[in-house]
Amino acid sequence: MNAAIFAVVVLLPMFAGALIPLLPFKNRVQMMVYTETAVLLTSVLVFLTLINRPEESFVLFRFTGNLSISFRLDGLGTVFAGIVSALWPLATLYAFEYMKHEGHEKIFFMFYTVTYGVTLGIALAEDIVTMYCFYEMLTLVTLPLILHTLTREAILASRTYLYYMLGGAAFAFIGMVFILSYGTTSNFVPGGVLDMAKLGDDTTRLLVVYVLCFCGFSVKAAMFPFSSWLPKAGVAPTPVTALLHAVAVVKAGAFTVMRVTYYSFGTDFLRGTWAQYVVMALVVFTIVYGCSRALKETHLKRRLAWSTVSNLSYILFGVVMMTPLGLVGALSHMVFHAVMKISSFFCAGAVIYKTGKNYIHELDGLGRKMPKVFTIFTISAFALMGVPGLCGFISKWNLVKAAVSSGNPLAYVGIAALLVSALLTAIYMLSISVRAFFPGKNFDYSKLQGVEDPNWMMMLPLVIFVIAMFYFGLHSAPLVKALESIAALM
Repeated sequence: MNAAIFAVVVLLPMFAGALIPLLPFKNRVQMMVYTETAVLLTSVLVFLTLINRPEESFVLFRFTGNLSISFRLDGLGTVFAGIVSALWPLATLYAFEYMKHEGHEKIFFMFYTVTYGVTLGIALAEDIVTMYCFYEMLTLVTLPLILHTLTREAILASRTYLYYMLGGAAFAFIGMVFILSYGTTSNFVPGGVLDMAKLGDDTTRLLVVYVLCFCGFSVKAAMFPFSSWLPKAGVAPTPVTALLHAVAVVKAGAFTVMRVTYYSFGTDFLRGTWAQYVVMALVVFTIVYGCSRALKETHLKRRLAWSTVSNLSYILFGVVMMTPLGLVGALSHMVFHAVMKISSFFCAGAVIYKTGKNYIHELDGLGRKMPKVFTIFTISAFALMGVPGLCGFISKWNLVKAAVSSGNPLAYVGIAALLVSALLTAIYMLSISVRAFFPGKNFDYSKLQGVEDPNWMMMLPLVIFVIAMFYFGLHSAPLVKALESIAALM
């Protein structure tokens, strides 16, 4: 397959999305068919590219010298591109039903589809310049999605989101400049690109830059103290928050941290330094902090958002161990968390769509009226807890195994944080299910007259997600083996 396919899969959804407000659709169905076709076609092309991966790169645009927008697909990019292309068509199908009464659908689906292409641009970036450009673009194309309802809360949330993202990008830019100055190439190379001959006495300076760069890219991954934007972004429509929390933005943050750690700075340079301990301490703290905030949160979507804050730091915990096993744990949780969290958010969205209820104390008795949704939500909760037989157990097992084998004392503190997190996750997730299914003896179900499970456009993605949770929980060996082969290059 020709390398030009990389540019096609990135630009196709961007151009197709940009045309949505301009095309004279006769009715809503035509717009839905056009949008889903563009998204499905992109996903098919991505999977064909993953199966027949071109070895060469493709330069879309060259600025000057070695600065260019260029694409190439390696093992790490394969994982991220696979997650995105598998989930986006299902998320789009779900969004058709959810957005039916939200208004401004053409504008919404324009940015929703363009975001798909921008996210793929991050996954397929050959070098740090390309990745940074698409990383910045991701902020710009998701901002209108958060702002969509134009309420006061949406405006404030959008402002917070923009401030955090621009600040993070500034720190990430510092890291990019130093990589270009001290690296042998701007491309991503397993093991890193730093030219030790250029370092001289600048080792400490480079370690400071790494910490700044790590924190900059981790803003999108909602690491403490940069996490408050994520719960505030819950004011956006659920199809947006699901992608923000499960696929596009937060996973882009985790992915870019992996890139700069393993493919730019290099773990041989970082492992055992004070910089590793600083970022690991931040990550371990975030794991417990996110769960603690979720436990006290009474708003349904914001509780799930704080859960995402915690779980994203699971991924970062695997990254900062800076070992091949750590990377396997990080990648496996990146894959499985995407499925678990998008499922729980879509369940929450179905409840909001059918009932208008947003707070946990309002969910009493809904389990009897929406049994399919709350059964899937409960399975997602068990998966997030790490119950054996579901995919969450596999990724947590990989992370604990990596922490034990790393020999890093702070990694053992991380294991304790994972155990505390599992307990708190059980409390804040299952308490929702208990209220929904067991509201009490004298509960008046007549107050829920007419409430029922949503239609097939919302239920089909949820059913596929729950099948995936069981499948990867019981048959994860092929995927984990593939992730080990990627990590072995480090």
